[in-house]
Amino acid sequence: MLKFTKTSFAVLSGMMLLAVDVFAQTEGGHGGADSWVGWALPVAIALGIGIVGMAGAFGQSRTASAALEGIARNPQASDKLFVPMILGLAFIESLVLFTWVLMLLMQLKM
Repeated sequence: MLKFTKTSFAVLSGMMLLAVDVFAQTEGGHGGADSWVGWALPVAIALGIGIVGMAGAFGQSRTASAALEGIARNPQASDKLFVPMILGLAFIESLVLFTWVLMLLMQLKM
């Protein structure tokens, strides 16, 4: 099971604060080739997509695991558990796709 420690929380918080600093120092939303924004934005986009993909996969695995465990304990409840499980998986996947689109738009703005 994936557990977040204080160190991982500090690293993720630092990366988010770095992203705010990157956007604050650009003029017109674009960094010059000589500025550190020119290489930091693609790195932030790649990390953002990776983190969201990992979090989405973790959420979907937890959802499917809980639903299948409930069905294994009570097979008669499979009809009642199937639709909420599919809705939960769709909502998790929609958040991943929305983030992917936002990262793609950020990439196109570069």
